Amino acid sequence: MRGFRDRDYLQTEEGYFFCVVGPLHPEDRVIAYLKYVPDPSGKWGSGKKRFARALRYYTMLDLLETLHLLEGHPEYLHNSPVLGISMSAVPVDRISTHLKPEIKLSQLKRMRSLDTLQRKAVDLATLISEESRCTIEYFGVTGSLLLDIHQDFSDIDLIVYGRDTCQAVKGTLTRIYDEKSMIRRFDEGRSREWCLNKARMYPVTYEEAARILAKKWGRGLFGETMFSVHPAKLEEEVSEKYGDRIFKPEGTVKIEAVVSDAAEAGFMPAVYKVEDVRILEGPSIEDIREVTSYEGLYGDIGESEDRIVAYGKLERVANPETGEEYHRVLIGSPEVQGRDYIKI
Repeated sequence: MRGFRDRDYLQTEEGYFFCVVGPLHPEDRVIAYLKYVPDPSGKWGSGKKRFARALRYYTMLDLLETLHLLEGHPEYLHNSPVLGISMSAVPVDRISTHLKPEIKLSQLKRMRSLDTLQRKAVDLATLISEESRCTIEYFGVTGSLLLDIHQDFSDIDLIVYGRDTCQAVKGTLTRIYDEKSMIRRFDEGRSREWCLNKARMYPVTYEEAARILAKKWGRGLFGETMFSVHPAKLEEEVSEKYGDRIFKPEGTVKIEAVVSDAAEAGFMPAVYKVEDVRILEGPSIEDIREVTSYEGLYGDIGESEDRIVAYGKLERVANPETGEEYHRVLIGSPEVQGRDYIKI
């Protein structure tokens, strides 16, 4: 059955729009962050139905601000005994609409009258589908286009479902960027702006941001419109259930390690399995097996055999059923407040 997938959107009874995070959720609620709230003077929407962004930027500090906004609606705050943190999560019985990217794209394809951005989104998805030889049923549109609150200045945010489709699309876009095409990498001006913004908002230098951007195969221009492509798993590709592993905080740690497996690095959360781990700061732990990032900036920037430096929250990972325990480094936690990172 179609479950709650990464970057689906949920609208609540109050008209709030929440964006779903990852594929693992409690039975009675969906882990999601607050993105848009009704606002008569908001920049998104049309007529009397207008919205403002509750989450200005995709940083942990901005995410924490949305939790403060929700203190007046404590039903949307959840103290997770599994993840060991307080987060926003929408109770299933508070969802008025579950918006699904692939359904929206299918609807747009059938519509006779589309605005400029909608037409560009359909054309872009169709072109990537044809070039990668992947059926368009595995594509979707998310963000403001999914919610019908987009403006002329909005980006195109696409979703690609399934491991095989994601790999094909990654290879196709990487090839297309090297050709003369409507699909291309950021120009010099946009690249500079992107790197300056990341260096301002994250603990990376301009040069480090430029190296990250060079790895971002899912960011580019379609004509003069910026677009993003985000991989997401299908239900049959998710072998883990929420609660299969329990996470306990044990301070912070800085490590140097070699990536042994980056097969999960393109999804949310991004997981880098690591070996040859050396502790640079923090407790002497000998069983750190992975670096996991909920911060999208660090997704899919490393490959197998790359050497990385990572700073973040140290977590003990326990499987209650098997008794297995090990440690991981988590990037994107409230405790570290945006000071964490992964660097190649």
